[in-house]
Amino acid sequence: MSHIDANGGWMPLTMPQLDFWEEFSFHPDKPVSTVAHCLDIEGDVDGDALTKAISETIRESEVLSVRFLQEAQGGDPLQCFDASRTPVITHIDLRDSADPLAEAKTLMEADIHAKLDLRTDRLSAQSLFRIGEKRYLWYIRAHHIIIDGYGLTLIEQRCGQLYNHLRGRGEAGKPFHSFASFLAEEQAYSTSRRWEADRAFWTQYLDASGDLPVLYRGDEDYGAPGLHHHHELSATFCGKLRETAVAVEIGWPDLLVLFAGLYLYNTLPRQPTGDREVLTIWLPFMSRWGSIGAYVPAMLVNILPFQLALDPQETLRAALARNAGILRKQRLHGRYRIEQMAEDKGVAKGSRFFFSPLVNVLPFNAPEFEGCRVTRHILASGPGDGFNLTFRGEDDGRRLTLYVDADPSMTGQDEFNRHKRDLPAFLDHCLSPDAMERPAGALWSRFAQVSR
Repeated sequence: MSHIDANGGWMPLTMPQLDFWEEFSFHPDKPVSTVAHCLDIEGDVDGDALTKAISETIRESEVLSVRFLQEAQGGDPLQCFDASRTPVITHIDLRDSADPLAEAKTLMEADIHAKLDLRTDRLSAQSLFRIGEKRYLWYIRAHHIIIDGYGLTLIEQRCGQLYNHLRGRGEAGKPFHSFASFLAEEQAYSTSRRWEADRAFWTQYLDASGDLPVLYRGDEDYGAPGLHHHHELSATFCGKLRETAVAVEIGWPDLLVLFAGLYLYNTLPRQPTGDREVLTIWLPFMSRWGSIGAYVPAMLVNILPFQLALDPQETLRAALARNAGILRKQRLHGRYRIEQMAEDKGVAKGSRFFFSPLVNVLPFNAPEFEGCRVTRHILASGPGDGFNLTFRGEDDGRRLTLYVDADPSMTGQDEFNRHKRDLPAFLDHCLSPDAMERPAGALWSRFAQVSR
């Protein structure tokens, strides 16, 4: 990686950015990795203050104004912050429309599915729809090469802070760090002792893991429609989950990951490694370890391979504690990039690991805007591989919704329907009063008996 000038200028791409660039080079005519959120803001909305807060937040979020350059065919691209590329808010007043909300959704969907050329196009769009006297929709769209979902959440929270300040509540707060300073911090990590220790951990872990599935970029199929389902988990379930998390001293997001992992362990093919069978589950990790990276919108999310194994003699409580300990240890080394792990394992250029099954828990509250009710809608989060489980909800574990997504070429409709039916019921079964002291290996067979 070449030297990074903290004052700006042309700078190299990070490893995840290079991965998205390679994806674009294989699929330049497809809108593959678009991310988009929409905030529904209703109430005593000050339109002028909202516009001002969004504009200032965009200005601070330098990554939204990044421009790429590839000087030679096949050469590594470069990037720079270009103030002339800063997104300008598009104001769209739909109050006179017969169905303002439907028309706004149509416009947003059209933008999400439009082709985006990383070499020439602006990489972010911002629109503010007015769909009622007291109701606005703030639409934020970008390419995954510059930002991840948590980065968009940071932008939303920062905008809420600025809006509240303009309305006389609270301080303006500190602006985001510069994009160049973030890249410099990432470069410093890549030459640090911490990087060497992280590499040693993952080398040892993956050497004991057997072969991980690999996907050739040219085989990625982004055109076929997938199978999708969502299920709102009950308030009773959410309450029991939080209570159980306290009782077993495991954070509720990790407990949910492990319960979902137990379901997948019993319903998907496992891989024999030595004297046991394991299931590799891919887990997104925010990876915001750096003091700068923690407060800058950018593409930082990592994906970690977690190998779930069960000892038939263990109680569920013991199995959860052991695997939760592995999760914590992995995250201590979670800054080490999955793209680097692939390179270390000899995965060829033009290929990557196949991230399936994947389990993602996203516990993020919608931002607060003074005098308003705010609802966040995730409109696009990029493509997924194979089979994916996503849990979205409040940061305290309330109002959880389960999303199930599958590739129909790998999961048939009947099998998908079984997952839709059995997964929520199994999660609830894991929270039954006597489950913790029963053998973890017998949990599925008991569930199968009581669910007939």
